[in-house]
Amino acid sequence: MLDDFFVRALIAGVGVALTAGPLGCFVVWRRMAYFGDTMAHSALLGVALSLFFQVNLLISVFGVAVLVSLLLLALQRRQSLSADALLGILSHSALAIGLVLVAFMTWVRIDLIGFLFGDILAVTKGDIALIWGGGVLVVAAIVALWRPLVASTVSEDVAEAEGMNPARTRLFFMLLMALVIAIAMKIVGIMLITALLIIPAATARRFSASPEGMAVIAALAGAIAVIGGLFGSLQYDTPSGPSIVVAALVLFTLSLLPLTGKRAAVDTRGGRP
Repeated sequence: MLDDFFVRALIAGVGVALTAGPLGCFVVWRRMAYFGDTMAHSALLGVALSLFFQVNLLISVFGVAVLVSLLLLALQRRQSLSADALLGILSHSALAIGLVLVAFMTWVRIDLIGFLFGDILAVTKGDIALIWGGGVLVVAAIVALWRPLVASTVSEDVAEAEGMNPARTRLFFMLLMALVIAIAMKIVGIMLITALLIIPAATARRFSASPEGMAVIAALAGAIAVIGGLFGSLQYDTPSGPSIVVAALVLFTLSLLPLTGKRAAVDTRGGRP
């Protein structure tokens, strides 16, 4: 018989995995892993501002992630530095500022390790409702925007020629990323969110023949990683968040084994669908 807190952790973790999997496919296709890392690191600054101004944590983290995204877009237009250099500056700066602000707030007791590496075993029924509600919203948005998202991922010029708006699509994608990071932070933590986005998607690529298939398999791979990681954590008394990532890594490693039959068609040049 499983304890209630463990059942809540399973439900919450699977909810995050089912949401992060499809979105992570676009992160992989667009080669935006470092961008995801930057947004995740900015979450700690959102936490610090939430505590300082006593505002809702989810709103604060989401808002900071969006602001960092918009700042990156503005800096890229100036073309004074390469994209990876700008991402590096924003990523480490946001994380460092967040840590410094938390250190100054001596009147606040904060579980910094929990925010950095997650505390899935402490989720409440309210957290589960938030995770699944936000997850349904994100997945619904991905389904509604699927065609422009895929088209702009393949070629922004072609998407624009077909009457789509790649800039607006990119903005919606960043908003979805910010929302997923905000709701997933408590599950695997700031330092490991990007891993839950990228590793299941990278695992699914080997077994997928279409973008839609890869999105579904990525969601399932993430859910399996969550379940396997939590039971491994229970069995071996290891940290739950890192255990989930390790389980995802095991699945990815298994996906590298030689396959018989035709190789997945979704794995094309440039890593795009």
